[in-house]
Amino acid sequence: MDGETTTNRDISIKDRLCGRAIVLVGLMGAGKTTVGRRVATLLSLPFVDSDAEIETVSTMTVPELFETYGEPEFRALEARVIARLTQDGPQVIATGGGAYMHEATRDLLRKKAVTIWLNADLDTLMDRVSRRGDRPLLKAADPRQVMQELMDKRYPIYAEADLTVVSRPVKREIIAAELVEALDRYTCESPRS
Repeated sequence: MDGETTTNRDISIKDRLCGRAIVLVGLMGAGKTTVGRRVATLLSLPFVDSDAEIETVSTMTVPELFETYGEPEFRALEARVIARLTQDGPQVIATGGGAYMHEATRDLLRKKAVTIWLNADLDTLMDRVSRRGDRPLLKAADPRQVMQELMDKRYPIYAEADLTVVSRPVKREIIAAELVEALDRYTCESPRS
């Protein structure tokens, strides 16, 4: 019986999306990809990572794109890729940390998606990003200071997302379940046609 309730709820969430995507925003290390994959599985939706999609269309890695073309050109490509992805209907999209900072992208996502900010504290972010060395914005003498500056600049913008879910050092299944619950409440309260 409990499985039926969950399945019925998930189907109604998909219906209540009214063709919109679920877009996860937040800083690197917030868990957008790992949590996003789990949410997609829970809701039986496709999952797309915008950075992976950018790498596919450009045949270059994100660090290579930054190195070769610089951040402004990378952000322009990112905006085009996200605009294209939102045309594909209900799915879960994990975006790069800077994607939501682009005003035109935010405007597009307000119309075409339900945006969810995965909000994590500095220690959580630094613990997670220290496991990978491919973060172009953290190639600095003091990566922690860079991350703090990014938080100071970006968190007020991320706060414009439709929903906020706290990402913290617990299993991704817990964060994913909390995200689905928040999405369920949100789509019940503010369905769009």
